[in-house]
Amino acid sequence: MTQTLERPSTGISRPGRPPRRKRRLTFTGWFRSGGFVAVLFAVPIVLTFLYFSWGPVVSGLVMSFQRTNLVAAPVWVGLNNFAFVLTDPELPQAALNTVYYAALGLILGFPVPIILAVFINELRRGSWAYNLLAYLPAVVPPVAGILLWKFFYDPSSDGIFNSILSWVGLGPFPWLNSEAMAMPSLVLYTTWAGAGATAIIYLAAIGGINTELYEAAEIDGSGIWSRLWHVTLPQLRNIIFIMMLLQLIGTFQLFTEPFLFTGGGPNNATQTVMLKIYKYAFVNGDYGSATALSVILALFLCLLSVVYYYVTRRWSPS
Repeated sequence: MTQTLERPSTGISRPGRPPRRKRRLTFTGWFRSGGFVAVLFAVPIVLTFLYFSWGPVVSGLVMSFQRTNLVAAPVWVGLNNFAFVLTDPELPQAALNTVYYAALGLILGFPVPIILAVFINELRRGSWAYNLLAYLPAVVPPVAGILLWKFFYDPSSDGIFNSILSWVGLGPFPWLNSEAMAMPSLVLYTTWAGAGATAIIYLAAIGGINTELYEAAEIDGSGIWSRLWHVTLPQLRNIIFIMMLLQLIGTFQLFTEPFLFTGGGPNNATQTVMLKIYKYAFVNGDYGSATALSVILALFLCLLSVVYYYVTRRWSPS
């Protein structure tokens, strides 16, 4: 029988090691450890970033209080540019057109990428081809895409869209030549141009959802619409809120489409706030008023973002 020998206790406890004291970083130690060299390399990068990123912002703020055409010497006018812009009789129409476009984009265009992403995700075979076709409009240059769709929107009976609709006894429609149809026509194009790229983002988010949730739903006999409503959409809630905010900010900065499609017409039906800023600067040569309206738009978007955050925070999962 083997006996285990134990070391006799001496009754004397060993004192524990004292805690290590943190070394106080002195300027000499910081200098020798390479801190000065790091700052030396970082300062030019930071200054370059500030100059090209925040320099135009500060210049725009200063210019909004001046009357200038970028040729003659600027004259300080205080808040006169803001007063002139806010009393412009065309500004309310431009603001209403912008809000109308944003509302149409949310109602008609925002659900399309989600539906497209869910459809591609449910495919068992050939999903890569649908991914490619969905993202293809994002590869087309915006100017080329707009000129192509402008040809499609030919109001005559020989136009591409009118010819297709005539097969089912519809049309011809005036499209861009109608005050009532011009803005929905722009929404139709922007939905086509941006839905694919947004759908790719939703697809990536869907790929991160726990597959056990779908398996449990299938065991319970849930169909595709039930899985969409009870599994996919709740798991995508945060990304949906973020994409909705980005779409709102983007729609309030609408410029390229009305500028190239209609020039703001017909009868100012598609004139937006950004198009108004362009006309102030490059048509009237009044850069002070243009920057003043830009500042007002930026403040509005900041306020919209804050309100949107507090409204959607209670619906976001913790």
